[in-house]
Amino acid sequence: MIKKIIGFSSAAILAIGLAGCNSETEVKDGNSGNTASIGESLDYKITGIDPGAGIMEATDRAIKDYKLDDWSVISGSSAAMTAALKKAYDKQEPIIVTGWNPHWMFSEYDLKYLDDPKGSYGGAEEIHSIGRVGLKEDMPQAYQVLQQFKWEDADMGAVMVDIQKGDKPEEAAAKWVEANKDKVDAWTKGVEKVKGDEIEFVYVAWDSAMASHHVMKKVLENVGYKVKLTQVEAGPMWTAVADGSADAMLSAWLPVTHKTYVEKYEGKFEDIGVSMENVKIGLTVPTYMDIDSIEDLKE
Repeated sequence: MIKKIIGFSSAAILAIGLAGCNSETEVKDGNSGNTASIGESLDYKITGIDPGAGIMEATDRAIKDYKLDDWSVISGSSAAMTAALKKAYDKQEPIIVTGWNPHWMFSEYDLKYLDDPKGSYGGAEEIHSIGRVGLKEDMPQAYQVLQQFKWEDADMGAVMVDIQKGDKPEEAAAKWVEANKDKVDAWTKGVEKVKGDEIEFVYVAWDSAMASHHVMKKVLENVGYKVKLTQVEAGPMWTAVADGSADAMLSAWLPVTHKTYVEKYEGKFEDIGVSMENVKIGLTVPTYMDIDSIEDLKE
């Protein structure tokens, strides 16, 4: 029976160097020289993020699709996932995490996605800006900025790296806005200034969402808005926009990651537009691991 998602705190310590091997895919322990199967080395655990995230649902789907009956995914936070990755990476130990890009970890560490021949994680995705019903009529200037909001992986990555290195999110965002006036001017082209109109965004504690929402906050403040950012989990984020208690969000990953929420709240939100193309999710490992496909996790 497939194991259910379990809490991050209940994860077992990685058991490296187990004697024997009953799988064709092995992991070598650099300290002892012993080998163990990928599953044995990781206690059949994949390190994930918050349980409401679409990537966690996709990982459950991958476990079923590939018949990885012994495997489970550990839920936690994005910060806990990257901390676990750093700990394993520094010791050159095996680890499998739920990864996505844009994310600063791909510039910080040498990582690779595991091939997904069954398509459990879908192909390339897009990040969409989503607004509550009626936002265009109520806040046309903000809506136009969001509609014109387009940027690249490298843009978001620059903000994320600065935050990861210690800048406060608002500081990193202000630095990027100042250094990228041409792009910001394109977002605000034809937009008239307002006088203190209030707008609220909801976002999840993903590094990518933190970067985009703080940058947009700075841009809209320059237009004259009073911007409130409220951090929630993925489910409440979609609920807040759908029921109108929040105005917008900038981190809808489509068509796969947030498919469940799109179907659940159909007709209760407005898809304002795509802010970034060719983003990706999937199981991610350090390049020093001798494994290339999710199929390699089977024994």
